Amino acid sequence: MNIGILGAGSWAIALSVLLQKRGHSICMWEFNPTDAKMLKEKREHPTKLPGIRIPEEVSIVNDITECVSHGTFVICAVPSQTMRSTAKTIASKAGRKIIDAVEGWVMVAKGIECGSLKLMTDILLEEIPNLTADKVVVVSGPSHAEEVSRNMPTTVVAASENHELTLRVQNEFSTTSFRIYTSPDMRGVELAASVKNVIALAAGICDGLGFGDNTKGALMSRGIAEMMRLGKKMGAQESTFSGLAGIGDLITTSISRHSRNRNLGEMIASGLTLKQALEKMTMVAEGVETCRSVHELSRQLNIEMPITQAVYQTLFEDKPAKAAVRDLMGREYKPEWW
Repeated sequence: MNIGILGAGSWAIALSVLLQKRGHSICMWEFNPTDAKMLKEKREHPTKLPGIRIPEEVSIVNDITECVSHGTFVICAVPSQTMRSTAKTIASKAGRKIIDAVEGWVMVAKGIECGSLKLMTDILLEEIPNLTADKVVVVSGPSHAEEVSRNMPTTVVAASENHELTLRVQNEFSTTSFRIYTSPDMRGVELAASVKNVIALAAGICDGLGFGDNTKGALMSRGIAEMMRLGKKMGAQESTFSGLAGIGDLITTSISRHSRNRNLGEMIASGLTLKQALEKMTMVAEGVETCRSVHELSRQLNIEMPITQAVYQTLFEDKPAKAAVRDLMGREYKPEWW
């Protein structure tokens, strides 16, 4: 199968390595021409995924039309806040014939657009001419690029309204180290993938404050409750949040040394401002902008999301992390509910 990959960050590179070994023909698009040239020459990204060699068979291009025209399937792996501009570029540069020839659009970006509060698949459907939901699938789960690229056993879920499409992704993308399950709940998988990054920021803050296992366990349990409340209100299936895209990815992102969001939260707790912490990051921590969006969604939909609110206040209202934790623990007593 021919596969185009939009983006050339760590997750895109890991997928290019995985799928090329699987026998597929891969074309990967890098927006920045200087970075595209570097990747072609070095066949490795020294900061985003050091030590992982991109096979010579993987074509690396700076022309987005070339990438899309290559793909029977096109994987969307650009940062979430650039998804709309990327889709607009495809719509303006690739002709109707090229776009219509793509049989499946695979969304692996995780986030909620600021302002519009739209999920990534919503943006794709809005901006790509004549695209319908039956050609879109979301793939998500506990899957750090650093481990996938090294063939460590990983399991994710593919979700779409089109069951046949999820079966194609399952059959064509699965390997002996990368196992894919299927789900009909595309919205739930996307929401879980996005909101868990906000909880992971909170986990990093807890680590930075020197808290222990009790705190982390409570945070993840109550965090999944917040994710579930939002999902139910937005039409997702409750069971999705108990699966790979929900609790599975939340655990991984909250405890892993590879987690950008957890690492950023730890830096915030150490006393750095958000600006200072972001300047130290080499890759995008999607949870920051997603926190803005989720906080606004909770306000508009009147959903209680106290952990999200605490993270928002810490990141954007200069509330000290210790004070945010104190206020969370001092909230009105109530029964446990989901």
